Amino acid sequence: FKDSNGDGIGDLPGILERIDYLASLGVDAIWLSPIYPSPQADFGYDITDLCAVDPIHGCLDDVRALIERCHDRDMRLLLDLVPCHTSSEHPWFRQSRRSRDNDRSDWYVWADAAEDGGPPNNWLSSFGGFSAWTWVPSRQQYYLHPFLPCQPALNLRNPDTLEAIRDAMRFWLDLGIDGFRLDAVQCLCF
Repeated sequence: FKDSNGDGIGDLPGILERIDYLASLGVDAIWLSPIYPSPQADFGYDITDLCAVDPIHGCLDDVRALIERCHDRDMRLLLDLVPCHTSSEHPWFRQSRRSRDNDRSDWYVWADAAEDGGPPNNWLSSFGGFSAWTWVPSRQQYYLHPFLPCQPALNLRNPDTLEAIRDAMRFWLDLGIDGFRLDAVQCLCF
């Protein structure tokens, strides 16, 4: 929306600079696409920390200020939330891919190879039509990624994984965010 530091990327300080303009237009809610730390392989939807702000967008203090200024103007602030996958660089996935017997080994969707050694089934990624499965030698298993290979699918049937997502949501709600736009909800069934 508004680039405050000249790097070509809209940021939270830029929104703060223009909040009165937005209010004058009758805007009653602002929806932020992912502002979380990310390698940016998919415009921020490959998240490495669900409870932080990527420095390219600003910082948590900027979020706090934006919440306060939105609420002072009877506006709501919504965040994009991706409950179905993380970045392959997320600490959870780095631990999960190490072995089949660590504390986060089943936080993602893993499957054994098919009889021929290939992927467990013929599922394709929504991005590009390639296999939705990637082999990890350290586990001798494939992980599922309905989108890019750098976006491994979370195993939300695992109560610990689900609780971690709930904790992230609580973090932002406790900060004062008014709600979420959930991304990729069609993948919640995995």
